Amino acid sequence: MATKKKSSRRRYPKAASKKVAAAMHERKRGTLKSGRSGKKVSSRKQAIAIGLSEARRTGAHVPRKRTTRRSGGKKTRATR
Repeated sequence: MATKKKSSRRRYPKAASKKVAAAMHERKRGTLKSGRSGKKVSSRKQAIAIGLSEARRTGAHVPRKRTTRRSGGKKTRATR
């Protein structure tokens, strides 16, 4: 049986890609700053996150980050 090829559908719209690219360029130049603290961003992942959040703010259709659901009930520790 042949393996199924994954579709090459865009994950995010072009507007979001442009915002992320701009954030990456700023990071390389050393001018990208993080939110409230204003610290310089050096992480690639953080630069992508900033670009996507800017795209969300401008109205581009970027889905929210998925969060994992916690199972109901507390974890109990075994006592000896």
